[in-house]
Amino acid sequence: MSLPQKLLVVEDSPTTRRQIVEILEQQGFEVITAEDGERALELVLEHHPELVVLDIVLPKKNGYQVCRTIKSNPELAIKIMMLTAKDQEKDRYWGHRQGADHYLSKPVDPEALVAAVNSLISIPSTSE
Repeated sequence: MSLPQKLLVVEDSPTTRRQIVEILEQQGFEVITAEDGERALELVLEHHPELVVLDIVLPKKNGYQVCRTIKSNPELAIKIMMLTAKDQEKDRYWGHRQGADHYLSKPVDPEALVAAVNSLISIPSTSE
């Protein structure tokens, strides 16, 4: 039996964070969480999750900064899915420029979240 795949959810809203965690845990994933960008980067280095579900608007370091930092480290082969409730086209553009692998709008649709996560973790990282 294999270990569950580890995901990091970075979201400053406790309600949204809890919702995402519940959805992902029901799918059998091991989920760790962070409320801000600085803590997210610490957890990435500590746990090496397969995927980071990353809000854009965060305290301390925003999602763009976190994404850019993770993607600039060649030793981290981590997929990133960005989330936002803001201007979707602009956020999608900037997220992809920072290296994001996927993008979802908030409020998060549970089926879309699960489908996107399953798709991303089944695709080998280009850094491997």
